[in-house]
Amino acid sequence: GLAKTTAVKTLSSTIQAKFQRIQFTPDMLPADLTGTLIYDQKTGQFSIKKGPLFANIILADEINRAPAKVQSALLEAMQERQVTIGEETMSLGDPFLVMATQNPIEQEGTYPLPEAQVDRFMLKAKITYPTKDEELKILKRMSFTNKTIDIKKV
Repeated sequence: GLAKTTAVKTLSSTIQAKFQRIQFTPDMLPADLTGTLIYDQKTGQFSIKKGPLFANIILADEINRAPAKVQSALLEAMQERQVTIGEETMSLGDPFLVMATQNPIEQEGTYPLPEAQVDRFMLKAKITYPTKDEELKILKRMSFTNKTIDIKKV
């Protein structure tokens, strides 16, 4: 589409941060973000399997497709910089940054985001598709090069 994932991945690479893209869906559970407890039959013990929130830079794709319980788990991470799995609370990495995409609220299968969560985002940018002329300029600029882009850390 509009290279949103590529842009966020590139940002992660420049600061050598762990990147994780999470596709939000209506059937998600909080454990899909935070992680879960796994039972080991041999030992009779539970161990923690950390979820995708244990990265430095998160791309929450189509954030408003997930139900309220999932939004609540994400809000805890954004607000407190911690995640609770079972009875254990764990700190998230530093840096910890969430970037998100969302669909228009009138689109089927979307949920309104809680105001407390919206407040956790520093800015909102509307990214639109390029015009036909802009697309042609991009194609002319990029199609005749076979150079790979070398991303340098800062």
